[in-house]
Amino acid sequence: MPERPTIRCAIYTRKSTEEGLEQEFNTLDAQRESAEAYIASQRAEGWMALPERYDDGGFTGGNMERPALKRLMADVEAGKVDCIVVYKVDRLSRSLMDFARMMETFDKRRVSFVSVTQQFNTTNSMGRLTLNILLSFAQFEREIISERTRDKIAAARRKGKWSGGRPILGYDLAPGGRRLIVNEDEAARVRTIFELYLDHQSLIETVKALDARGWINKRWTAKDGHESGGRRFDKSSLFHLLTNVLYIGKITLKKEVFDGEHPAIVNVETFQRVQALLHRNGISGGKHVRNQFGALLKGLIHCVPCKCAMAHTHTLKNGNKRYRYYVCMNAQKRGWHDCPSKSIPAPEIERFVLEQIRTMCKDSNLVAETIRQTRKQTDKRIRELETERAALEKDLLRHSDDMRKLAGQVSRNATAVDR
Repeated sequence: MPERPTIRCAIYTRKSTEEGLEQEFNTLDAQRESAEAYIASQRAEGWMALPERYDDGGFTGGNMERPALKRLMADVEAGKVDCIVVYKVDRLSRSLMDFARMMETFDKRRVSFVSVTQQFNTTNSMGRLTLNILLSFAQFEREIISERTRDKIAAARRKGKWSGGRPILGYDLAPGGRRLIVNEDEAARVRTIFELYLDHQSLIETVKALDARGWINKRWTAKDGHESGGRRFDKSSLFHLLTNVLYIGKITLKKEVFDGEHPAIVNVETFQRVQALLHRNGISGGKHVRNQFGALLKGLIHCVPCKCAMAHTHTLKNGNKRYRYYVCMNAQKRGWHDCPSKSIPAPEIERFVLEQIRTMCKDSNLVAETIRQTRKQTDKRIRELETERAALEKDLLRHSDDMRKLAGQVSRNATAVDR
């Protein structure tokens, strides 16, 4: 007859208070003795009590912050335990959710669980049924808590309150983390990013401009010291920045927008101009479609009656002859009967626009006005660069001061070592 495999049994004991633990034979010893007796009764099945003691005296069962429990869970993860034996279920945990999480870990590691006095044993079918019932209640409890949390966040957002999370570029968290305050240096950069997109009229070109400046998105250090963010912009992150209504002092809840308690750092007119340009370019979610056939007006032409972008497309006729068109996207999606524009032959509208540009270039007054506007924009950009330089000099001064302090500390440490 083949020999049964050894089942290594870890005994866990717990007492909520330290009262009586100084006695020679205390409550923890009594719990262990009962567990050892049960294991001995199962010796024919290969059960064996491990010599390690997992005793938590003076620790509540309402959470997982218990040294012996942490050692036990570490040994489970390390594969050193086959079965966990307790006097009662509440010795392991009084929290249904914590108990459910531990059971999931035990199941993943193929570790059984036995309560000596309650006939709770996951090595048999009845014990597993009981466990599944408990886990179902734990899942129900988790869902109820999740619903309450969502309702609380929704209520806060309807009142315009910041509902938590990492702040975005341009804002910091006020002490306590319950509201947003403006980071003036970052806010100036955010406003410049909006203007850059209006100047370049392209996400990818704006990303290149940000790369050239060395600008990155928000760097954030959590309470535990973990750092996140601080990455270069890409089309997706730039799109999310440009469409974030937080910058105009708003808070969103699903598709609803509410007035926020935090101050705006971008004026509404600029924000709306950016949204209109993104809409005209047919951009959503930061996606970029390659201009495969050299459409001159791609992203610039839109259907006035439908107030939507016109997309460049083509058809092949007579074998392989290509005919290019600009078509109303609303008509494409909702039906041609709703749109008076429908589609326009691309060569005709492109030729018309080029002729208008040539005509305007012959008007000296218009050329002079164009030069004047260009100089005005250049002067504005110079002022922005001066503001940016001042911010960078401020950063440089702060970092230089930090380096001097660090160098001084290293020098003092070296002197102390020499002594």
